[in-house]
Formats: sequence, C-alpha cells, structure tokens
Amino acid sequence: MNNLPHHVAIVMDGNGRWATRRYLPRVAGHKKGMDALRACVRHCGDRGIKVLTVFAFSSENWNRPADEVSGLMELLGLALAREVPQLRTEGVRVNFVGDRSGLSEKVQAGLAQAEASTAANTRLVFNICFNYGGRWDIAAAAARLAAAGQPITEASLAGALSLAHVPDPDLIIRTGGEHRLSNFLLWQAAYAELYFTDKLWPDFGAEELDAALADYAGRERRFGKTSEQVAQPAARKAA
Repeated sequence: MNNLPHHVAIVMDGNGRWATRRYLPRVAGHKKGMDALRACVRHCGDRGIKVLTVFAFSSENWNRPADEVSGLMELLGLALAREVPQLRTEGVRVNFVGDRSGLSEKVQAGLAQAEASTAANTRLVFNICFNYGGRWDIAAAAARLAAAGQPITEASLAGALSLAHVPDPDLIIRTGGEHRLSNFLLWQAAYAELYFTDKLWPDFGAEELDAALADYAGRERRFGKTSEQVAQPAARKAA
C-alpha cells in the first residue's frame, strides 16, 4: 500500500460494551482487547508502520468501578510478564507514556524493565499511554520548562512532551463509534488525520486496520497550504 502513515495512534474504545453485549463482566472485554492489541502490533509491523501509540488507560479511568480498575492493573502485570519477551523478539521497542507517580513501585519497576529490555529494537516503536491525559502532558511539559528557567515556545514545549521521541501521529484511529479524542494526544493531534469506526476494539482486526490505512492513503494532507502548493513539490519530483 502506497502513502502509509509513519505514526498511527489508536483510541482502543469499546472493550466494556463488547463484554456487556455478551453478558460478561467488563474485564472480559479488556482481556479480549489485549488479544486485539497483540494482533494489531504485529499487523502494523508487517505493514511497515514505524510508530504505534495506543491509549491504554487514561487519567480519568481511575473513576471507573474499583473492580474494573483492579482488573486493568492485573492485565498490565500479565502483559509485562507475557508480552514483553515476545515483543523484544519481534524487534518492537516499548515505551510507557503517562504519569507514573500514582502507580505502585512494583508496577513502575515493571514498566522500566520492559523499556530497558526492548530499548535497542528498531522495527516498531510501540508507545503505550497508561495513566495518561493530553492536558496532563502539556501542563507537565510546561512545568518542567519553567522549573528549568527555559522559555516556553511551541518548539520547546513540543520537545518537552512525553512523545518527543517520535514524530506526531499521521493517523489517529478511534474504535467504538465515538467521535472525539477524549484527552488523547491533544498537542500532537494538531494535523493528524482522524478515522472513526463503529467496530468495538476487540473486533478490530487486520481488515479494519487496512481499511483505515486505505482511507488515509486517499487523503490530501495540506498542513495549511493549498492543493496547488502541495502538488508542486510532487510535480517537480516526478519531473
């Protein structure tokens, strides 16, 4: 497929509804969503995507029922134990993005170990936004710059954000039928192409990913320019 996005970001929505429709506890949907995420990482690598960022747990998700939150924490622990070794083998570099101060020391140590063990991989950068919020990200970056006595400009703020190690997302996908960002990558989404699907996250597979990539490939990204201006460099390159 031509014109692939370099960086794909996904709001993985619909796990709870997937479970509810099957008269299952919500955590069962999150477990099924883990299977979908495992497959999505592999599909992205196979298709040549270089960066994948997913919204795994927002800073607002602490307000969910206690049993669901504890279930999500348990899933995180299982993922660190079971998935990271396989990701390391497949050449995937794992980064956890978000506020770690509210997490237990054990979880924090697990996140750091996962990052260290995959740091040398280059096939795919896999950013997992956990206890993350876009407003938190911007505020924390500004606070770090202010504490260091550095001027706060667009360039300096962009360099202080939690995803400064990768380019901004080209394509943001949201599953589950909702049409909003929900505090996800607010700064980085400025010029991202948005793609919404009614598919619940556990049902999002290779076919749905390819549909999103095909839709992206058919779009014209102008970044404030006119279509004629965008076409000129392409025409000179073809000549």
